[in-house]
Amino acid sequence: MREANSRHLIARGLARALLADVDRPGGTALRALQARAAAALGQRPAWLRELLAPLALLSTITWQKFDITSLARRLEASHAFDLAFGKEDEDEETGDTGDAHSLPQSDERDDPEPEKPPRIRRLILRPPVMRPRPMGLDACVLPDITTDADLMRWLQLSREQLRWLAPATPPVVEHYRYSLQAKQTGGLRLLETPKADLKRVQRHILHTLLSQVPVHEAAHGFCAGRSVKTHAAAHAGQAVVIRFDLRDFFGSVGAAQVNAVWRTLGYPEGIARSLTTLCTHRTAKMVVERLRDDGGLDWMGAKRLDSAHLPQGAPSSPALANLCAFNLDLRLEGLAWVFGASYTRYADDLVFSGPESLRRQFRALHAWVAEIVREEGFSLHPDKTHCVPRHQRQRVTGVVVNVRPNVPRDDFDRLKACLHQSVLHGPASQNVDRLADFRSHLLGRIGWVGQFSTTRQARLMRLFEQIDWRTGGL
Repeated sequence: MREANSRHLIARGLARALLADVDRPGGTALRALQARAAAALGQRPAWLRELLAPLALLSTITWQKFDITSLARRLEASHAFDLAFGKEDEDEETGDTGDAHSLPQSDERDDPEPEKPPRIRRLILRPPVMRPRPMGLDACVLPDITTDADLMRWLQLSREQLRWLAPATPPVVEHYRYSLQAKQTGGLRLLETPKADLKRVQRHILHTLLSQVPVHEAAHGFCAGRSVKTHAAAHAGQAVVIRFDLRDFFGSVGAAQVNAVWRTLGYPEGIARSLTTLCTHRTAKMVVERLRDDGGLDWMGAKRLDSAHLPQGAPSSPALANLCAFNLDLRLEGLAWVFGASYTRYADDLVFSGPESLRRQFRALHAWVAEIVREEGFSLHPDKTHCVPRHQRQRVTGVVVNVRPNVPRDDFDRLKACLHQSVLHGPASQNVDRLADFRSHLLGRIGWVGQFSTTRQARLMRLFEQIDWRTGGL
């Protein structure tokens, strides 16, 4: 165990040294890499050249993608690194001793004295910089944050406030409130809502950073210019509509995936770690136990909540979930193309639609979707997969799409009856849930219908305007 820790620390020390000047002209040449590594080790061992020679052949783009962790991992996997710890050559059994004398000799400046055990004697630090973003994201105007001082200035926090909201160790203070809501389909939904200070920070991250990053075109939830209506419209008038549902969508997005988003956007390792801590959360154990006792959470669900994940209820979670699901959307859109279908996603709702042949290929499509979803770190809800032909009511996120997107007739009739009874007997008679602002609630439901039919909206508004609100809404 001690040797394993020593190897890891030495690899990280070498990685720091090698990355220190890679952005300078000639910084990835073999002699430059050797010089920085030798300075960190305090010696120039014979195995160093074999360790670094393959790295000197890598492209500038590859070097830009390295961070300390990934480069250290590559160094540890090298055979030359084994030699530094006296490991025997793999070919020794065939007669090749594989000792240092059989290695390519270093240049004339190599230390001729006996090699000492490797040890990092000097840390060569690389100033943190924003890394280049992938093609397609390079045009995004994002805040340049490379140090903790930059992060504190951008978030308008003091050092103590940042450490309080994003501690390096599990927090003593609970920054979230919990509530359970009944789902229409049964069961309970856990909402983890950040308290005021953290919510302000998460909103700032959302509006000034995440909102500048485009998501996949198939994503229609929580995106500017897209909505339930655009999600449903993509599948209107199709012969077959197939729906899948992701189980525990936000809880399935872990801290590692969120951290990868920040790193992809170019932020240094330390800043990415702080942003991840600000936007993820470990659910309190007493809440997890309560959900398990109520039977609303299985073992895997409890494990996800017990790990750092995107909390459902945080302002930044929907945007981050869409970015973390980019590869999922990319692969499922490609799968839809193979099957001659269309694909869109609204949060955890996956929808495919297409010709009649899609119905015959449903089992194959289902198998492919399940496997892709699993590989991307999600899982399908087994009870929420539906293949609906044209002669049945085809619904997408509650909207009927057989001909064109529209609110189901029975939903419209229920709302119309509620308004009619409110006119006859007063709004209090219909406010069975005792909502504080029943008037706004009704206007919201009318507005929902109006997205799909202005004629229906006008009929409902005529009833609404006849309600006598002096009788109260409670």
